[in-house]
Amino acid sequence: MKIGICTDSGSGIRKEESEIFGITVVPMPFRMGDQEYFEGINMSRELFFEKLAEGEEVSTSQPSMESLMKAWDALLLENDEIVHVPLSSGLSGSTQTALMLSQEEPYLDRVFVSDSRGVSVTQRMHCLFAKELAEKGYTGKAIQHLLNSIAGDNGIYIGVSTLKYLKRGGRITPVAAAIGSLLQIKPVLSINKGGKLDSFKKVRTERQVREAIIEGLKDSLERLGDPEARKSYIAVAYTDNLAQAEEFRAQLMETFPNRYEEEIVISPLSLLISCHIGENGLGAAVIKRPDALENT
Repeated sequence: MKIGICTDSGSGIRKEESEIFGITVVPMPFRMGDQEYFEGINMSRELFFEKLAEGEEVSTSQPSMESLMKAWDALLLENDEIVHVPLSSGLSGSTQTALMLSQEEPYLDRVFVSDSRGVSVTQRMHCLFAKELAEKGYTGKAIQHLLNSIAGDNGIYIGVSTLKYLKRGGRITPVAAAIGSLLQIKPVLSINKGGKLDSFKKVRTERQVREAIIEGLKDSLERLGDPEARKSYIAVAYTDNLAQAEEFRAQLMETFPNRYEEEIVISPLSLLISCHIGENGLGAAVIKRPDALENT
C-alpha cells in the first residue's frame, strides 16, 4: 500500500524540503494590506519582514477547500491512501475543514486527518513521523491513530519580542498590549494540550526568554518521564533572527547533552505564523516520538 503525506504551510516545510521529503504542502494564504500572498510563491521572507517593519497590516486565513482537494486528488493518482497533518485545530479551522472533507467521496476511507495540536516544528515532525510509519507498512488509519495519541504530549514555547502583532490578531486586548509595552514585557507563550495559544511566562530580557523556554522544555520532558530527552526530539524555531536561533540551539545542546538526536534542528517559522509573532520571535519544542518508532 502506498501512502501519501500532506500538510499545510503552517508546518514550515519549504518547497525544496517538500521535494526532498516527498511531502505535499498546501499553501496557506495571508494578507498584507489588501493583497493576498503565499510564502515562497509571491512573497519572500526578506520582503515580508521589510513590510512588517514598515507597519503593514497583516491577517491570516486557512487554505481553500479547492486547494486542498487539488492536492489530495493529485496524491490519490499515485497513492492508495493519504495522511493529512494540518495546523493545530486550536489555532485554525483548517483541521475541521479537512476532517469534514475527508468524510466525503472520493476521500472517505482514503484520506485520514490527524491533529498534531501544534505548529511549525511539531507539525513538521508529525509529517516526518507519518512518512516513517508509512515506510514501515502502517495503514493511513493506523498512522492517524498513532499521531493523535502523542499530540497532547508536545511541549511548545515561543518568546515574543513585541505585543503589537498579538494585539492586531485579537490574541490580547489593546489595553493589555499597551500595559505590556509600557512595562517592556516579553511574553513567553505556550501551546497547551488542546493546541491553543496560552501564556507561560512574562519576562523582560532576551536572556530571560531563553531561560523561560528551557524551563518549559524541562517541565514537558518531566511530564513525559523523559527528563534527559533520550526518547524525544528538541527543535528550535525562529521568525527572522537566525543568529539568535543558532546561539539558542548551542545552549540547548549543552542543556540536554543526552538528547535523542545528534543535532537539534532549526526551522524558520512560516510567514503565516510570523504574522502573529513578529520580529525576533524565538521558540523551541519537545516532540514525543511515537512508540511504534521508538526502537528504530
